[in-house]
Amino acid sequence: MNRPALLAAAIASALALPGLAHAQTPAVPTPPTEASAQDEARVLDAVIVTGTRFEGRSAADTVAPVDSIPIQQLERKGSTELSQALSLALPSFNFPRPGLTDGTDTVRPATLRGLAPDQTLVLVNGKRRHASALVNLNNTVGRGSAAVDLNTIPTVALRGVEVLRDGASAQYGSDAIAGVINVLLREADEGGGISISHGRRMSEYTVPVTPFAVIRTPVVGGVQAGAPLTPNWAQPTTVTREVDDGATTTVAGWKGLSLAGVGFLTLSFEHRDQERTERDGYDNRQQYPLLPGNLFDPREATIDRFNAWYGEPDVRQTTLFANAGIDLEGGAELYGWASWQDRQAVSAGFFRTPRDARNVPQIYPDGFLPQIAPQVVDASAAGGIRWNWGDWAMDSSLSWGSNVMDFTIQNTLNRSQGAASQRVFDAGAIEYAQTVFNFGGTRALAVNGLYSDLFLAVGLEARNENYQIHAGEPSSWINGGVLLNAAPTAPGAQVFPGFRPANEVDASRNAVGIYLDTETNLSERMMVAGAVRAERYSDFGSNVTGKLASRFNFSDGFALRGSIQNGFRAPSPQQQFFTSTATNFIGGVPFDITTFPVADPVAIALGARPLEAEESINLGLGAVFNFGQASLTIDAYAIDIDNRIVLSENLIQASVRNFLTAQGFVGIGGGRFFLNGVDTETRGVDVVFNLPIETATAGRFDLTLTGNVNETSVTRTPTTAPIAAIDPNIRLFDRVNVLIFEEGNPRNKFGANLDWTLGRFSATLRATRYGEALNPGSNNPLEAGLDFRIPAEVLIDLEGRVQFSERWELAIGADNLTDTYPEPFPVNITVNSQQRTLNPTGNTPFSNYSPFGRSGRFVYGRLNYRF
Repeated sequence: MNRPALLAAAIASALALPGLAHAQTPAVPTPPTEASAQDEARVLDAVIVTGTRFEGRSAADTVAPVDSIPIQQLERKGSTELSQALSLALPSFNFPRPGLTDGTDTVRPATLRGLAPDQTLVLVNGKRRHASALVNLNNTVGRGSAAVDLNTIPTVALRGVEVLRDGASAQYGSDAIAGVINVLLREADEGGGISISHGRRMSEYTVPVTPFAVIRTPVVGGVQAGAPLTPNWAQPTTVTREVDDGATTTVAGWKGLSLAGVGFLTLSFEHRDQERTERDGYDNRQQYPLLPGNLFDPREATIDRFNAWYGEPDVRQTTLFANAGIDLEGGAELYGWASWQDRQAVSAGFFRTPRDARNVPQIYPDGFLPQIAPQVVDASAAGGIRWNWGDWAMDSSLSWGSNVMDFTIQNTLNRSQGAASQRVFDAGAIEYAQTVFNFGGTRALAVNGLYSDLFLAVGLEARNENYQIHAGEPSSWINGGVLLNAAPTAPGAQVFPGFRPANEVDASRNAVGIYLDTETNLSERMMVAGAVRAERYSDFGSNVTGKLASRFNFSDGFALRGSIQNGFRAPSPQQQFFTSTATNFIGGVPFDITTFPVADPVAIALGARPLEAEESINLGLGAVFNFGQASLTIDAYAIDIDNRIVLSENLIQASVRNFLTAQGFVGIGGGRFFLNGVDTETRGVDVVFNLPIETATAGRFDLTLTGNVNETSVTRTPTTAPIAAIDPNIRLFDRVNVLIFEEGNPRNKFGANLDWTLGRFSATLRATRYGEALNPGSNNPLEAGLDFRIPAEVLIDLEGRVQFSERWELAIGADNLTDTYPEPFPVNITVNSQQRTLNPTGNTPFSNYSPFGRSGRFVYGRLNYRF
């Protein structure tokens, strides 16, 4: 029997167990009321609101796995990024930190259960959060996705986070294939706090240097013809660098205000100032043109060969949040929240050497490092009312969110404008906005034959989405006509040519959905839940999803739970409408290379079709164990997704250009577009163990162990009839992208977190083991020797705290205490009898697929004041 069938059979067996039971434990226990504040932050009996629309459920008593993460757990680390905090708290959540990836350096995607970043739904206070405007285009985890930027939500604004590790499209709609992250805002009508933290990267790393003999090979290139065999600059085999950078200062605070004694207003703010980190290697390339007599320029011996920014970007970020609620007569409640964030970042591309054909020596005689400096403005607002209407508890709300990313490209030039080129360019902007209206109600129905009431929820959701692209200034994209050696030169701002007027987009779509959600207890031991949802989108049509879940309590200490459902993810407007253009010269003739929207005539000629929804089948089976104060959950899952939306390869072969010319598309050199057609199978297991230990003299210890084993396989890749006719050897989704899906995330991750408290002293010790990940090296299967497997690593975090009084607390700690780095790339690989390297520039000694980045130890201090 295959694994999905086996899991389905196990779930069916669990659903059939009520006849074997004797009553012992109610399926819906009341939440604890006498625990201490510390206990309430940790016990599984904390009431949850995610994965169910009905009050009174707890994380220990759900039909699907829900992690309830208290704010204390999110705060006890050096970083205030929510994505980083969740990656340490959740077994199957990963937050890689790629570099040299354009806008993705600033807005980094995260993944749950090894799936795409946009296959996880994010809620704020139970309402759908808007996505980022950015589409991830580079070859990193999340390529082709446009997901919610969790780092627009600071931890200071939160009271906790709930994560449903189960598909939930039938409950919440599109995107909830891997799971649901529900961010819960702080609610307080009094008190407040201020936190000031400062830290920096105090680190050392050693990397090999790519030999000059390898750089000068024809396969890699990089050396001027006729150059001598022996360079006139230092030739180390390895370099060791001590670094003290990445200084980060964060000031955050919150204040609770009473609204006339019938409501609350909680205000939160955070300002983060982060300096960049540089983890580049030694650039062993020839930098300057040869002198007469084929001699190296003497400046080769003195130029700084650590010339890249490969690490964390410069970030200046300010965030404001407000959350409010007002009680009205008759049990009604008004609620609402708003947020605003301004993020200004600076990252870089690859260094252009002085002799690079893309350089103008009159402007940059020693080469230049082009910089991408986006400004991201994120805003949201929501308001609603809850009220009682007979036996119904009603809820109606309207929410809006916007994300705007404005690109400035600096320390660069437009080579085609020659010495007259400007150095700073406005390259345009992208913008996404979402408006959501929700209306629904819940009630309990007495039904004959059921052990408990039937809890019923019905409702509707209407959503409008808008996506825009704004052109940059003409100098950011035009061809200025300046030649080099009588040949045309690259137009547009180096590293990031601006959006052209032809790329401008202003597109909207609407969607409406209705849902029915039910829960009941068939006996004291068995709970069942079901949901069905129908949605219609103005662009691609309709979708119906359903879910069935059950839990059976064998005893106070053991229960089984399982679910089966189909899910979907609608194509995002970013995927449907994004477009950008760059010009390449081939044989002196300009050809436009474009990322085409799917409705573009060129994309249609190459086989593009209107995007359809991704569809999934999710199966889950879990066990819950309680041993006194200890608890253990083991949850297995199988997720099969059909018709995944991906970004195609760059189709720029000569045969493609000739085909397009024959079709009347003169001057079009090819490009890429989004399409359906990748099928995947994901299998995995999540394990979470919690153990509180009270001692007479040594204080309290809280131990949490987590683990995830996950494997994704690509079972089908797309093709189109025109591409197959042009050349059957052209792959629309080639080997590298297949391997990113399958092994770009680690296939396992294990964590241990120990919190200790004794009087006014406390500490946190955390260990996280990241399993192996793969850096794919080539689309050619005959060059599989270029694939680089990143070994597993263990990172240790330690934080100590002392409470000086009820108001003051000091924390000192280190993230990555042992200063662990991913293994660097090998620099001399023999593939098919040729010398090759994975780091030909020296700029990138570490892989972008490292699940924990490459910046080393972060040492910090934090001072908290509560009032």
